[in-house]
Amino acid sequence: MIHAMACEVVAETEEPLSRQSLADLVRRSQTTLGKKISCSTVWRMLHEAAIKPWQYEHWLYPKDPRFAEKAGPILDLYAGFWESQPLGPKDYVLSLDEKTSIQARGRTHEETPPKPGQTRRIESEYDRNGALQYLAAWDVHRGIVQGRCEKKTGIKPFGLLVDQVLEQEPYDEATRLFFVADNGSSHRGQASVDRMRRRDKRIILVHTPIHASWLNQVEIYFSIIQRKVLTPNDFATLEDVRVRLALYEDLSNRTPRPFAWKFTRQDMLDWLKRASPHFLAAPTA
Repeated sequence: MIHAMACEVVAETEEPLSRQSLADLVRRSQTTLGKKISCSTVWRMLHEAAIKPWQYEHWLYPKDPRFAEKAGPILDLYAGFWESQPLGPKDYVLSLDEKTSIQARGRTHEETPPKPGQTRRIESEYDRNGALQYLAAWDVHRGIVQGRCEKKTGIKPFGLLVDQVLEQEPYDEATRLFFVADNGSSHRGQASVDRMRRRDKRIILVHTPIHASWLNQVEIYFSIIQRKVLTPNDFATLEDVRVRLALYEDLSNRTPRPFAWKFTRQDMLDWLKRASPHFLAAPTA
């Protein structure tokens, strides 16, 4: 009974709650059972069953009916294969995207550095000093990043990032360049695939499924710079932001380290079976 009540969607009962605490569950249990039951007893039952009804996490189910068909080739590329064949020594896989609207927030007062017994303090009030867009290309197997800042996103700024990649070693002498990108407006659909091939016939643009940017490894790099470079946001000018991002690129590239990507094609198929069987496309070879 306690387990069942803990797992209920409480808002669908007579209780106007979105989630319930231990105290809520004890109160409801006493009302339903018609007798007193202690908090420690209810807690012990929940602990033994590993149930914590007051906790929740956000989750995104696949929304693309061709999820497996689109995601499979990307996971193969991460594993070093394309169309069931190993990648060659001059084949490179790069993950590209934009991190948009990075603001420069100039704090009203200077921050106070940390000291014994006191954490670093950042003034909560700030002046908005503009925003820029950060575009980056992450080499999946080499752990090298190249980035640039632009005033706006769009086809042209994204093309400048592509040009920047093509001018650098070893990509200038690559046999094939596999670009992984999501479905943002700067690189969406077949038109973007054709545009990349016209730019350089070695480029093979591979799109993630819709609502699946988490398959794009550059998002991991973006999360790192968000935590380590942009937070807390205390920049007097946009140039300060630009310089800090460039310096971190240089720091990261001194000791390149690819991400330890462990989500495989088989993991994807197993996940789809659990999460949303009606979206599961037929496995490809």
